[in-house]
Order: sequence, then C-alpha cells, then structure tokens
Amino acid sequence: MKTQWQTIADILNKDGVVIIPTDTLYGIVGRASSKKAVERIYKIKGREKGKPCIVLITSLVELEQLGVQKMTAENQWYLLLKKIWPGAVSVVLPSSSEKWRYLHRGTGGIAFRMVGKKNRNLYDLLQQTGPLVAPSANPQGLAPARTVKEAEMYFKNKVDAYIDGKLNDKSPSTLVSLLGSKPKILRQGSVDIYK
Repeated sequence: MKTQWQTIADILNKDGVVIIPTDTLYGIVGRASSKKAVERIYKIKGREKGKPCIVLITSLVELEQLGVQKMTAENQWYLLLKKIWPGAVSVVLPSSSEKWRYLHRGTGGIAFRMVGKKNRNLYDLLQQTGPLVAPSANPQGLAPARTVKEAEMYFKNKVDAYIDGKLNDKSPSTLVSLLGSKPKILRQGSVDIYK
C-alpha cells in the first residue's frame, strides 16, 4: 500500500502542485524541472512574476542540473555551503541560463536550500522527484500558513493535495545572497550563518 508521501511523489511527477510541511514552514511545492508546475504555483499564490522561488535540493550535484556552476573546493563559496548545509539557510547562487529563466525570473540567481536526511519524509520525497520549488504556503502578502488547516483556508481545491505534518521550526529560513563578492543576508531566519 502506498504511503501518503508516495502518493504525493506520484502527483508531483505528473506536474502536480501540493502543500506539504517542509524543513521550515508549509510550502506550496512543484518540481523545479516542470515549468508548468512552477507557473501554476505563481498563479495560485498570486506571486510577483519577477520574484524567484526557493528550490529544495539534497545534493550539490543538483545545483549544476539547474544551471549553477559546478561546486568544487576551488569555488569561493564551497566551504560556506558545506558549513551551512543541510539546514534552514536558503542561498541565492548565480544562474542566468535561458533554459531556467522561469526559475531565476531574469534576476541572475536562484535561491536553494539543502534538505538533510533528518527530515526523512521530505528528503525521501526529493529523492523521488528531484529538486522542488517550495515557496511558503500563503497568498502573496499574507502570513505563511502554520498549519495544514490554514493552508486549506488559503487555497481550498486550487492544489492537488495536502499533507498534514509537524513543523520543526515554524520560522522561515535565513536567506543569503552569494551574487556579490561577499555574502549578503537578505532575511535573517532561525540560523546565523556566522556562528
């Protein structure tokens, strides 16, 4: 018998959009490789067209698949990423490939967050679907849903499925831009990258 999470993986692999507990808040998620799912998320959320979403990954190799330069020890950001990932830190990395324009929205960067094995359900889901676009589950300008009930009130039947679950943190990730010559904190969340 399929688990709820396996059913969610099947929906996502058919370009679906679902609401799940992530490693931080509830997210409205779709496969990053599905332009159809990503554009649907923007429409459902009423998200600003030029504002990129955070993409969840499980390994540095997945960055390359989405147009980011290969991460090796020679890369200036490699050690920082090894220190802060996996964890509740989203990092904007340079990506300007035309193929992934629907992800970077012409900004020259995509924000990524690496999920570790301690978030077992989410990690396993990502293994089955590949990277997931995962903005918080709320319409643009409203507070992020803290429970599945709040998410259902926001989105009703506009998404294909919901999963209820316990949030570990309930605060957004720290958001850091690595587009310049030094890290720039865009949003301070639960993790201090300098500690």
